[in-house]
Order: sequence, then C-alpha cells, then structure tokens
Amino acid sequence: MAIADSNTFARPEITATQSIIAGDIAALLKIPLGATHDLFQVVDICQRYADELIELHNHAEYIALCGRLLAGLNVLKVVLKSPLPKHLIEQLTVNENNFAECRNPLSTDSETTCEYCSALTMVLLNQQIMPEQQEQISELLFELLTMLAEDLKVPRFIRTTTGLAMIDGETVSAGIH
Repeated sequence: MAIADSNTFARPEITATQSIIAGDIAALLKIPLGATHDLFQVVDICQRYADELIELHNHAEYIALCGRLLAGLNVLKVVLKSPLPKHLIEQLTVNENNFAECRNPLSTDSETTCEYCSALTMVLLNQQIMPEQQEQISELLFELLTMLAEDLKVPRFIRTTTGLAMIDGETVSAGIH
C-alpha cells in the first residue's frame, strides 16, 4: 500500500510551495492589464507576451502566456475602439513642417490586425500543430504585433495654424479613435 504523501519522502526537493512557472514568466503574467490602460501600454504588454512565447519551452508557461496574450488582445480590441486620451494625441502629433515621412499605414486596419493576432493565438492555444509550426506561428504573431505597434505609434496628427488636423487631410473631431 502506498503512502498518500510518499512523493515527499522519495523526492524531498519537491515541495508544495514550488511553482511550475518560473519567476520571470510569473512576473510577466502578473502584470495588470485592463481597459484603464492606454493603447500604447496595452500593445506594449502584448508585444512582451508574444516576444516571450518565442523562447519558451515549458508547456505550462507557454499555455499560461498564450492565455494572457489572448486576454491582452481582447483588451486591445476594446482600447482600439475607445477615444484616444489627450496625452496620446500629443504623442501622435507633429508640427506642420515635420510630417512628410510620418505616415506609412498598414494595408489593413488596426482592428483587423488585432483579430489576426487573436486567431493566431487561438491556434497556439489549441496545441494541434507540430512544434516547428508552433515556433513559426509564435514568430509570425510577434512580427504582426510589432508591425501593429509601430503603425499605432506613427504620428497621425499635424498641428497647423488653425488647430489639429489628420496628416491625411481629414478634419479632427472630438473623440478621436
């Protein structure tokens, strides 16, 4: 008959307080993320999650980080639809004489790119692909998030003598998204 607590006696180095998730990843997983964060904060955290996925070989950490990334992407979807706060509008604004090479938009809009990232994350979470494919999809996801972050952070507004305008010529209205 086996002793109920026999693992402890046979392997004293295994304790009940040990975490299956390493410190760096555990700290990354504990980063609070919600709709109160601004667009840049959310996309930066999502990028960090995707970057770590590329190097992870621990299954528990990988699944936890994929789940956290999916949650982050869901927050990003909400934040993308919210009006930009004034401090981000200021960061995305250039003066009238400095805007010539500022805008190089993605061929798809930010919301669609975010949906692509969510779909790739779901593929990774489903664990139905070969390890080589998992690695390639993780890298593709990171690249896609990097392109999205770069696109979101490119100046969009120009400060003119008459006020704020979009670089592409559109008039700026209240509640900029």
